[in-house]
Amino acid sequence: GSLMPRYFLLQAGIDPEKDFKSVAFSGAHDATVAFVAAARAEAGVLNASVWDKLVESKNPNAAKVRVLATTPTYYDYNWTVRPGMDPALRKKLTDAFLALDPADPAQKEIMALQRASKFIPTKSSNYDGIEAAAKSAGLVK
Repeated sequence: GSLMPRYFLLQAGIDPEKDFKSVAFSGAHDATVAFVAAARAEAGVLNASVWDKLVESKNPNAAKVRVLATTPTYYDYNWTVRPGMDPALRKKLTDAFLALDPADPAQKEIMALQRASKFIPTKSSNYDGIEAAAKSAGLVK
């Protein structure tokens, strides 16, 4: 997504539409690195955990680019349920996520699909930064 990168660029006084020749979307974080490595883009933005995985796996594209900056940490990637969900079912879902154990091969596979090493409980206020970014972008009121 572009919400948080755009927000942090604007906070730094950089307006992507005005200050860059063009803005494009690769469709995937690893594709962004490949585009920059192949000089199809001058710069790109991607999730830090994806970058870390590319570096750890010695991805050849990661070796061809460098990190210019990182954003402050913010909460991201959550599992959300509708407000009227039965509390017992909500608790059952929460407990299932919190109980996932990477030592169990089947559960590790589920976690790998989410690029997660574990799941933690959260609360709505942890996402105030994302809400502020969405308001700043005019996506929510």
